Amino acid sequence: MKTKTDNVDRQLFQNKTKFKLMSFLAIIIFFFACIFLLRLFENQFIYFPEKYPVGYWQPEAFGVQVEDCYFNAADGVRLHGWLVAHEKPIATMLWCTGNAGNISHRLENLARLTSLPINVFIFGYRGYGKSEGRPNENGVYLDALAAYDYLASRPDIERNKIVLFGRSLGGAVAVDLATRRSCSGLILECTFTSAQDMAKSSFGFIPVHLFIKTKFDSIKKITRIRVPLLVVHGSRDRTVPIRLGKKLFEAANESKEFYEIPGADHNDTYVVGGAAYFNKLLEFIQEVTR
Repeated sequence: MKTKTDNVDRQLFQNKTKFKLMSFLAIIIFFFACIFLLRLFENQFIYFPEKYPVGYWQPEAFGVQVEDCYFNAADGVRLHGWLVAHEKPIATMLWCTGNAGNISHRLENLARLTSLPINVFIFGYRGYGKSEGRPNENGVYLDALAAYDYLASRPDIERNKIVLFGRSLGGAVAVDLATRRSCSGLILECTFTSAQDMAKSSFGFIPVHLFIKTKFDSIKKITRIRVPLLVVHGSRDRTVPIRLGKKLFEAANESKEFYEIPGADHNDTYVVGGAAYFNKLLEFIQEVTR
């Protein structure tokens, strides 16, 4: 015979079971909502462009003389870049920048590069500076291709003496470009192996890397590159751990060199590295463009 206590116990058990089920469903809904929002706003977590007129658009104030260049990507997006020409260049550096700001935020670095006997062409990805559009992975690849093709089409540029330079996210762009176009050499600075590895490094135990669409799979692409490679990384890089730079370097083909800058963080390699840093760039460029 069932007692009142039995009924109470049964009701309590049912309530606990229902609560657990509702809690489990709430967690599942929250989990998928997070995935949806991550996918929806993924590009906003990766790209941090500053549109003109934000920035420093008077390069002469930094002692830099530039030529404004406009060209179109294959999908019709209008892009902008600066060519800093040297009177007697031994090569031309095509610079793929990182994911924040715009080309005008690289003027201090650009001014120091003018000490080298090279042309420097730096361009803005879609959505950055004076370039139209909005950035995404395939889009920035198209932008780099367009920048290369524009540069190579100029009669004042020696196509067989173009060196690709990619810093941070620009390293992934430069790696992709090197699989599609010829170059004398490839310089990668403070860059990473893949977007998934960066997500693991940035988010720890949270499995963001399992759900992002962006690949930037440099570690796979670099195995197809057969030009001389220089990998530069700061020992104290808090944005892209040096272990990722070393891992990418290890996957690359010969000939290659890893150049570590003791004490340098992510954005100050050229400052901390000083004259030795620029001498290393020049030494590499001279070697690959002989």
